[in-house]
Amino acid sequence: MTDTSKSNLSKKATKKAAKHEETWGEFFKTVFFAFLIAISFRTLVLQPFSIPSESMLKNLMVGDFLLVSKFSYGFTKHSLPFSLPLISGRIFASDIERGDVVVFRLPRDPDTYYIKRIIGRPGDKIQTMNGELYLNDVKVPRKRLDDYVRLDGYGYEERFQRYQETLPNGKSYVTLDKGVFQNRADNSDVFIVPQGHYFAMGDNRDNSMDSRWPKNIGVGYVPDINIIGKAKWITASFDNNSALWQFWKWFPAERRERFFSSIN
Repeated sequence: MTDTSKSNLSKKATKKAAKHEETWGEFFKTVFFAFLIAISFRTLVLQPFSIPSESMLKNLMVGDFLLVSKFSYGFTKHSLPFSLPLISGRIFASDIERGDVVVFRLPRDPDTYYIKRIIGRPGDKIQTMNGELYLNDVKVPRKRLDDYVRLDGYGYEERFQRYQETLPNGKSYVTLDKGVFQNRADNSDVFIVPQGHYFAMGDNRDNSMDSRWPKNIGVGYVPDINIIGKAKWITASFDNNSALWQFWKWFPAERRERFFSSIN
């Protein structure tokens, strides 16, 4: 082989290697920007969540998949991945209203997310007596609805009293209750919500460790900066009792209507 042929082969190999490196470079650049866009969207716009407990039953059920609006209330450091301390307080803030269903980082463990309904704002006086809610010394009106009845995990009938509560701002929602004295929080202390904090409760009143319980075992008062978004939509809902291969149980009748529904 002549020196000229060797030179041409070397040039071709060099060009091939350069093209190969360029292709991988474009690939990693595309992946990086896709990741950046996904993180930005999740941080600033919408974040997906799933419901792990029955504390918000029946408005939210285990197996519900949600989208939470991150821009509804503005942003705090807890809106960012790993709670990066890049934001002081809350920026682009909007009011967090009584009756809103919010996702927040648990005060005693910021790596854990909770979802509850805001009942009290800063300065509000909250108390439950005989299972009924009092806000600023006024009993919150509630209307008795038909009972919610289901079968428990052992096949026995489980019955809940259903009530429609209406807050002073007109927001209305349904709560479940198993009856007075089913939970020691049915008769609570008097709570005065501190400035910069909120009082949150689960709609399933006898199965929710919420602001009625001290933060070392429950939620306690929720700091404003811990609230990261407003729960807006249920995108999908699956029967949590079905195995992966039991596809015919994925969509029980009561779950189909939950797809793409808004959260009250």
